[in-house]
Amino acid sequence: MDHLVERACELIAIPSTADRPDQLERALDFVLRFVGAGFEVRRFSSNGKPSALVHPAGAERFRVILNAHLDVVPGSAGQFVPRVEGDRLYGRGAHDMKVAALVLADVFRELAPRLAVPIALQLVTDEEVGGADGTAHQIAAGVRGDFVVIGEQSRLQVVNESRGLAHVRLTAHGRAAHAAYPWLGENALVTVAEGVARLLRRYPVPEAEVWRTTVNVARLDTPNQAVNQVPDEASAWLDVRFPAEDADFAGRTPEEIAIHLGAITGVPTAVEALGHPHHADPGSPEVGLLRAAARDAGFPGNLLAKHGAADGRHYSAVGVDAVIFGPGGDGQHSAQEWADLTTITPYANALRSFLEALPAAPR
Repeated sequence: MDHLVERACELIAIPSTADRPDQLERALDFVLRFVGAGFEVRRFSSNGKPSALVHPAGAERFRVILNAHLDVVPGSAGQFVPRVEGDRLYGRGAHDMKVAALVLADVFRELAPRLAVPIALQLVTDEEVGGADGTAHQIAAGVRGDFVVIGEQSRLQVVNESRGLAHVRLTAHGRAAHAAYPWLGENALVTVAEGVARLLRRYPVPEAEVWRTTVNVARLDTPNQAVNQVPDEASAWLDVRFPAEDADFAGRTPEEIAIHLGAITGVPTAVEALGHPHHADPGSPEVGLLRAAARDAGFPGNLLAKHGAADGRHYSAVGVDAVIFGPGGDGQHSAQEWADLTTITPYANALRSFLEALPAAPR
């Protein structure tokens, strides 16, 4: 435990954000060294995002893939200085998900050489920006497993369902004019703001947790630089999260979703990224074994639907069941992000029990 926390502090100190490709590579190399020799390492790269698949030599398809991302969202310099306070390890990526990545790597290097079934460790560096160049890229290259465990935070709950996401941009063009004579112009920023207001009336911000489509207005922008000028161009950047039950989004193409949102907003709309909802069969033997392993480790082992998207959706798209199963903590993406160190040993024990109990082939 102490050794793992020390290594986690070293990994957290690596500022592996999307805009630092050298640090993404550094984080990946760190975990590969942690795993050690004796395994086949397949390296991948797409759009400057490195990733790797580690497995026993000669294996091609895997009974289970353990998936971990090593990239983090940006943070202040102080957030990359980890600290332990009691049972909490603070730092950017402590909870999301560098501690869990090392636990997955530790369990993999211990069990992979002696399990009766082949398993793999999948390390990616682009989950926080969508996963297209990591998990999805490896899937497109032919990487497959019967079942996937993603070590995102869950406090040993089994997340078998999560909402889909769409990153959307509204763009309006108007007519520039002097601000003293606004009737001579057409304000593109007002057009975008009114479109956003219409969208929020259709999908209002909830006052408490709900399982429905939500819209986050991430940014309103205009290239206009003068306060005394009517802007002739403006845009809004939106993050839409939707459950599988929403037929306006689930199963739709980016073009169909853009048409749907454009009809609501009255503003030209483009879907810049789309990830469909993730779902794993709650009645599958693998989900049952993982829940039992969590209970044996002292946790309820209940199922959980999660609002945030993860790389499991890329496996769902090719018919492979994936679940999120990770340790505890809180504050991901915040200045007070922390991992719950009391959950690390039970988490590792549950992973071991699950992998050792797997039948040779899926039923």
